[in-house]
Amino acid sequence: MKKIILLISIVFISCETQKSDIIDLFNAENDPDVSCYRIPSIITAVNGDLIAMIDERVPSCGDLKWSRDINIVMRKSFDNGKTWTDIETVVDYPLGQSASDPSMILDEKTNTIFMFYNYMDLDNEKDIYYLRYKKSLDNGKSWSESIDITDQISKNGWEKDFKFITSGRGIQTQDGTLLHCLVNLQKGTHVFGSNDNGNSWFITETPTSPGDESKIIELNDGRWMVNSRVNNLGYRYSHISNDNGKSWISKKEENIIDPGCNGSILKYNYNEKNLLLLTNINNQNERKEIVIRYSEDEGVNWSSPKVIYDGEAAYSSMTQLSNGDVGIFYEADNYTSNIFKLLSIDWIISSE
Repeated sequence: MKKIILLISIVFISCETQKSDIIDLFNAENDPDVSCYRIPSIITAVNGDLIAMIDERVPSCGDLKWSRDINIVMRKSFDNGKTWTDIETVVDYPLGQSASDPSMILDEKTNTIFMFYNYMDLDNEKDIYYLRYKKSLDNGKSWSESIDITDQISKNGWEKDFKFITSGRGIQTQDGTLLHCLVNLQKGTHVFGSNDNGNSWFITETPTSPGDESKIIELNDGRWMVNSRVNNLGYRYSHISNDNGKSWISKKEENIIDPGCNGSILKYNYNEKNLLLLTNINNQNERKEIVIRYSEDEGVNWSSPKVIYDGEAAYSSMTQLSNGDVGIFYEADNYTSNIFKLLSIDWIISSE
């Protein structure tokens, strides 16, 4: 097993994005045995603890099918992101087997956190993707053994397809359904979920298209909305279903420019009104300048983007803290840093 590593890297900067302190949670320069950390995921437990998960990519920064040693590691905060625990390993297979792309869902009805990931045995089943999760019943203090749900959320004929659970996080709907997104690069992006608190899992019949890594949100009237990365177009797409994923209405989001990169979407209740928050890369050609937008009309219109970081950046994941702040966890500086930053909702929606 990987040793637990003390990693402390706090940077204080002067900037206009309101909360001036940023924390570099995972930086490979602090561990010569790790090539890079990639693919952030963050969630707030029922008790208010923050849990940040990420890939620990050992021999190289390559993705799952190109690396024989990727582990999933975690840090936690008990004080709304001011301080963080040491790095802990959550998933670590023998050399030749790798796990990648963490994502989480909080089931508030059972106080269970599901942490999903993609698995591959590169020595014996190269290019075959398995879809798995671990769960925690104690706010991330301990995690179950891995549970494989590939057969439940895949279809016949998908066995050798390039498929993966999208990183970041999923949601729980008003009626308790757990929902998440699964990408099949040959067959499209599907929604999968559970109607029984994770005892069994289903996958929708109809994919959203176009779309790569995607995030799902429930609108106030119960409709599902998926916001998608789309490669080679220079902007994002949204897809809305009013029949639980049986059919979709797709919309070009040409005002939300994007180079083809994983983003994050979050529902936020502000003065008894639900806002949608969206983070992504505000550039059509390169992964540079991460921004946040908000919508007051459930994604029909979006505000102008506010810059969180104007340098090189990539994937992001958001969560609402117990004190009302928004925490964003994002890749920066050509995948060398993984930053946690606090944003106040007042700054997000201000006109400044």
